[in-house]
Amino acid sequence: MRADYYTVKIYGENELIIQKSKFLTYVKRAETEQEAIDFIQEIKKMHPTANHNCSAYMIGEHDNIQKANDDGEPSGTAGFPMLEVLKKQGLKDTVVVVTRYFGGIKLGGGGLIRAYGRATTEGIASTGTVLRKLHQLMKVTVDYTWLGKVENEVRQSLYPLKEISYAEGVDLFMYVPVADVDQFTGWMTELTNGQATILSLFSEFIEFDI
Repeated sequence: MRADYYTVKIYGENELIIQKSKFLTYVKRAETEQEAIDFIQEIKKMHPTANHNCSAYMIGEHDNIQKANDDGEPSGTAGFPMLEVLKKQGLKDTVVVVTRYFGGIKLGGGGLIRAYGRATTEGIASTGTVLRKLHQLMKVTVDYTWLGKVENEVRQSLYPLKEISYAEGVDLFMYVPVADVDQFTGWMTELTNGQATILSLFSEFIEFDI
């Protein structure tokens, strides 16, 4: 499983006017190709009278699914430059649809490439991107006599504290990057003189705005 990757936030849209043509950009996170296809069809249904609904998406840990569609624009002038923006920004599991309403002024091949590239770039910027990092949820159980010291150290560390549960002992739950689990375990053991019970529960992604 990948440890970290860049993708877009859940959903966003943007509007751009170029030479009287209106470019509406729709961006969404999609973790399967079917999700991407469904989203493209959804946008097409929203704009049945649009001249073009061009699209591009990249899906999979190794970008093994890459598709681009010009939807009637001259070959290579819409979907391809849109896909290139996704590649350049290193975005995974992302689908983009750019809907064009023709304004009466032809842009030419180069103009179309620039327009669709710009519409995609600005649409992604409007949506926002995140870094998703795989973390392990760790459970540290200590006696109440250790709570003050451990909590203080954890809150000053780089490990996000999810919650603290109070029972017979104190359970602290925190997220640790998967690559740092051994280092974290050693640190917590040393911090508590071996008095802590440390369990690795499960892994999940945490998102950081960029």
